[in-house]
Amino acid sequence: MQSWSSYGGSARGDRYSPLTQINRQNVKSLRAAWRFNMPEAGDTETNPIIIGRTMFAYTPSLKVIALDGVTGKQRWTFDSGIRGSGPHRGMAYWTDGRQSRLLVGVMNYLYALDPDSGKPIAGFGAQGRVDLRIGLRDNAANEYVSLTSPGIVFKDLIIVGFRTAETKPSPPGDIRAYDVRTGVVRWSFHTVPHPGELGYDSWPANAWKTSGAANVWAGFALDEKRGMVYAPTGSAVADFYGGDRLGDDLFANTLLALDAASGRRIWHFQVVHHDIWDRDLPSQPSLVTVKRNGRAIDAIVQPTKQGDLFVFDRSNGKPLFPITERPYPGSDTPGERSSATQPRPSLPRPLVRQALTEDDLTVRTAQAHEWALQQFRTFRSAGAFVPLTVGKPTIVFPGFDGGAEWGGGAVDPRTGVFYINANEVAWTGSLVKRTAHAGLGQVLYETLCASCHGVDRKGSPPAFPSLVDAARRLSQRQIEDVIHTGRGRMPSFANMGSPGLGYLVSYVTTGSDAAPRANSVASGGPEMPQSLLSVEDGSAPYLFTGYDKFLDPEGYPANSPPWGTLNAIDLNTGRYLWRVPLGSYPELAARGLAKTGTENYGGPIVTAGGLVFIGATIYDRKLHALDSRTGRTLWEGELPYSGTATPATYMVDGKQYVVILTSNARTRSAPQGAAYVAFALPD
Repeated sequence: MQSWSSYGGSARGDRYSPLTQINRQNVKSLRAAWRFNMPEAGDTETNPIIIGRTMFAYTPSLKVIALDGVTGKQRWTFDSGIRGSGPHRGMAYWTDGRQSRLLVGVMNYLYALDPDSGKPIAGFGAQGRVDLRIGLRDNAANEYVSLTSPGIVFKDLIIVGFRTAETKPSPPGDIRAYDVRTGVVRWSFHTVPHPGELGYDSWPANAWKTSGAANVWAGFALDEKRGMVYAPTGSAVADFYGGDRLGDDLFANTLLALDAASGRRIWHFQVVHHDIWDRDLPSQPSLVTVKRNGRAIDAIVQPTKQGDLFVFDRSNGKPLFPITERPYPGSDTPGERSSATQPRPSLPRPLVRQALTEDDLTVRTAQAHEWALQQFRTFRSAGAFVPLTVGKPTIVFPGFDGGAEWGGGAVDPRTGVFYINANEVAWTGSLVKRTAHAGLGQVLYETLCASCHGVDRKGSPPAFPSLVDAARRLSQRQIEDVIHTGRGRMPSFANMGSPGLGYLVSYVTTGSDAAPRANSVASGGPEMPQSLLSVEDGSAPYLFTGYDKFLDPEGYPANSPPWGTLNAIDLNTGRYLWRVPLGSYPELAARGLAKTGTENYGGPIVTAGGLVFIGATIYDRKLHALDSRTGRTLWEGELPYSGTATPATYMVDGKQYVVILTSNARTRSAPQGAAYVAFALPD
């Protein structure tokens, strides 16, 4: 048997399999082997793990399931009773040869389950689980925490990060290691440094008491031999205005190398200084050994949303390709002070274009081009790391979703070639001065909701739906329920009670600070924590107006293709071997525009059989198999829904399978549902 025992295939994060049964010569014969349907809708994005004959995975509502790897038949289900939501991308497995544990996240809880039965192991934490909110900050139990990507196992430790809110209040993104047997915290690393710790002076004094995020939500990689764990962190709150966190903000937007046994920092590299663009490190890094001047170097590669690939000697953090601090324009927003420079590697060159000009606008039709041109001339477009400004939209290209995204890349350890998909769609963003003397509903909306749904409540559909007509689509109780439990990419605000929830719902549905309706559940619910009532008027003087994709009137990207690509880069030299469009719009393909590429989410895997497997594409709903040497498509398998997750491959009873989670969560206009689909060669 050949397992897929960790998120990303192994602790190295390399998404590589040595299996060769499915190869370049026979992949065209691949057929569906089994399918497990789930009558649920949601944004799971799971890369399942396969141990022996059993596959472990999530359903969209975050139930944990065990399936037979040969038939897809369900063996057991664990239902925590928590109304889970949002992306959960994987889980971890630990064994000492005598006993085993499945370590799974369900929102803010980390569970230890018996892999044979799915039952919680009572000796772990409190009745089989630990609350990840505890210990972050005195009031952290009132704040949003969710284990989006799984922890990583080192000896008898499970090392975890978490997803959190991207506006205040938000807890600090401490990295913690728990004992796999007891659930006791063994060490913690402060990503927002405390007094006396390295990086403390890169923040305002006492920022550790109030600043938040700088969290690891994308997953870890582990060098087991060296005992080093690698942690990519995200940005600090708030994402787009940093006047209250002036300085470089270590260890936000940083690749950290820690001693896995103790949490001691070994080295670090900050990829974005004082991030005001939401340029989180978006994916698990990958370990690779490269050849340089006839010498083998153990390296690590970290993709970024900007499209850069940073490659370091993983033992000491020395760059394998020169990195220079390049100057960028300063911010003109009052109170803000952007970094004068940002680090950029000389090689590999970026995965995507770094600036949008009139020459890069769509020519799909003459009408679309003219519309895009007129819109473009109302924007500011000056390339990478240009700070957002007040009152005029700024082009962000690549967009807020990359460049590289959470799916990360795959490495062939035999060659040192790195395979990674990327998005190449322009977005816009701007800032607006907070309304003076706003009421409680508006203050809460602007603080918690406006960054996604816009200050005008119009959102950026389909990713960020409009709330203008929310009252026609949902009852007041349903809106309150979504706020409390979250949905898709939206975090939960489970701590919000009266009077704030009622005023927030009133503002969401009316756009005004009208008093809540008398029959509001919140009007008689639990009192809202002071941490949310104490948002002072003007405390964040400038607000992000919302995520806006630059789309033409028919909903296609307003920049020219490719809109998504798959790339092969030789990390020995930093040179590209090939680059191909990834994905298509079926309706455009029918008109002869088949090589456009599309937005893509979820990453590739690579096998010793010479194949790169990837789903990722939203609109064509296919699993793709490409020749790893050339990028030529050798096979495509139809999927019931979009394959916006990373596939896995494994072997049971001498047969190799490739499995992927499918879901239409990113295409709300399409029929909703989810299914795991496995492919194999015919007998």
